[in-house]
Amino acid sequence: MKYALLIYEDESAMPAEGTPEAVEQFQAYYSFTEDINTQGIALGGEALRPTDTATTVRIRQGDVSYTDGPFAETKEQLGGFYLIDVDDLDAALEVAARIPGAKTGSIEVRPVWVFN
Repeated sequence: MKYALLIYEDESAMPAEGTPEAVEQFQAYYSFTEDINTQGIALGGEALRPTDTATTVRIRQGDVSYTDGPFAETKEQLGGFYLIDVDDLDAALEVAARIPGAKTGSIEVRPVWVFN
């Protein structure tokens, strides 16, 4: 079964690029990604640029509007995701608990709706 593992963290608490903390965090993600690739359960995933680079698109009553930034103000922002294929929800939760961001943020586990 396919699951999206959505990684939410507080962008303001992220270590600055190039710092030892950022390098350590990058290595943790690299190791995790390598592990799920080796297990054969990884289908894909990407890190996302910070929310200040986002643009939100809405159509209301036929009018299109564009807003800089994310859809809503939140304490945690979507920073990336993994797409995995495992046997069941329990297996997906086990994988999600190993994502480095779970230590400081949260991981939302969502089944993928497969249309045949």
